Amino acid sequence: MSTLSLSHFLILGAILFTLSFAGIFLNRKNLIVLLMCIELMLLAVNINFIAFSHFSGDMAGQVFVFFILTVAAAEAAIGLAILVVLFRNRDTINVAELDDLKG
Repeated sequence: MSTLSLSHFLILGAILFTLSFAGIFLNRKNLIVLLMCIELMLLAVNINFIAFSHFSGDMAGQVFVFFILTVAAAEAAIGLAILVVLFRNRDTINVAELDDLKG
């Protein structure tokens, strides 16, 4: 039976981060997919924090992940609220059509 080492978790985090990075640049139309890619990026970084924290025996990384998840949840809620308001005003969530903001 093989055990998982630190490099396994780092490779998983790198793959998730690369997929989300590619998703941001390949999809420039749908705002919901862009928000999901940003969240996936944060989760990839969190995997690395937890892996380093576990393998070093320090709880600081896991506490830091707790705060990152709290900020990510608030960011997602605010982002979705802005998305709903934009959809009500413009009837689209296409990023190319949301280039002018008036305040």
